Amino acid sequence: MTAIKMFAPLCTFLLLGEMVHALAGTEPSAIQQENGLMTANVGDTMVLQCLYKGDMAMHFSWYKQPFREKPHLISTIYKYDKSATFYHEFKDNPRFSVQSSNGVNHLSISDIKSSDSATYYCGSAHSNVVEFGKGTILNVKGSESNSKTVLQQHVSESIQPGVFVTLNCTIHTETCAGGHSVYWFRHGSGESRPGIIYTHGDRSDQCEKSPEAGSPTQSCVYNLPKRNLSLSDAGTYYCAVASCGEILFGDGTKLDIHGGDIQVATEVDMRILVLLSIIRTGILLCCLTIIFLIYLIRK
Repeated sequence: MTAIKMFAPLCTFLLLGEMVHALAGTEPSAIQQENGLMTANVGDTMVLQCLYKGDMAMHFSWYKQPFREKPHLISTIYKYDKSATFYHEFKDNPRFSVQSSNGVNHLSISDIKSSDSATYYCGSAHSNVVEFGKGTILNVKGSESNSKTVLQQHVSESIQPGVFVTLNCTIHTETCAGGHSVYWFRHGSGESRPGIIYTHGDRSDQCEKSPEAGSPTQSCVYNLPKRNLSLSDAGTYYCAVASCGEILFGDGTKLDIHGGDIQVATEVDMRILVLLSIIRTGILLCCLTIIFLIYLIRK
């Protein structure tokens, strides 16, 4: 019986550990990048932040991914080095610098140009593990945007959970050799910056050219269907077009979702059911362990 008394507290400890793990949820990424959208004007200086946790990662890097292109390596730095190594067109370019210290790997871009519009990723590496942040989209405003327009409808009425809505986006833009891509962003309540949720890619089949002879402009219509809306879908949705080397955003469509008290209660009930299931499993394992120990003692 002494063995049983010794193992019973252990079972309780393991059970509590499982409960804490269930309540804590998934462990966040070690790379904490300021994801979402940053807007700058030509000539500005911007600092793209990247924070990391833990002591495992030894090497850190920055990548630039222009729209509809593959990522380009900007820089790498060893954890204990004081200066970063730059590559390709970023080498010996005084506009780019890395601010590195314990837990920090920021990328600074000065005298910003239109060509700096892209998504920037911060990465870390240790052993055979490579991890990236969620990415920061840098949108550089230029004088070229006068020939482009992004129109979105405004939703003023409240929307009930579970309904179906379609967000519309009409784009008037020039025809460029590289085509254009359309992106949707959502800025939820309490979020510091909008986050990308969907991209249409190059969909020129949804465009109509201007009827004026010799006009380089075209009109494109894009839809974002939202089915079975929930409280987590509330926020302002922005439509953006990447064309002719820049990105232009619409004014946004706001979705106010109300009447979701039942859904919140359901989510809480589901969490309680999961927790109770874990507790039952833990109790069952403890009982089986005690029965097995009794069997060993009496054998």
